Amino acid sequence: MDMNKTFFLRKEDRKPRWRVIDASGKVLGRMATEIADALRGKDRAHYTPHTDSGDYVVVVNAEKIHLTGNKWKGKIYDRYTGWMGGYKVLTAKELMAKHPTRLVEYAVKGMLPKNKLSAQILKKLKVYVGKDYPHTAQIASAPYIAPPEQI
Repeated sequence: MDMNKTFFLRKEDRKPRWRVIDASGKVLGRMATEIADALRGKDRAHYTPHTDSGDYVVVVNAEKIHLTGNKWKGKIYDRYTGWMGGYKVLTAKELMAKHPTRLVEYAVKGMLPKNKLSAQILKKLKVYVGKDYPHTAQIASAPYIAPPEQI
């Protein structure tokens, strides 16, 4: 191999896999970094920053995640509607009661780079409440064998 050549992964050459992550009892932030790395492809040898070289990630049991410290009451998710008095604030506990999947989605979105590629990468994240998900055909056709430290 010539050491003076730089490797760039082309869009045609990428082979994404499907991964299933069970969120039962996992800490939200630590799990989100693992998911963000898998979505971008940073855990693979052929990572290229300007291409979408990552895998599809399916997160099940999103309602069973764990937050450390006092984050259930202290962590807030805010937005502004654009109207006067339209500042809306939800705590992590309130967001979990309304939309358990959004807690994982927001955590992963915050760990992705703020560029045009992040929207495309975020589409590969599928989060579900419970252990059932509709992607069994994709996962059966391209099985992912987890490294020993993840089992």
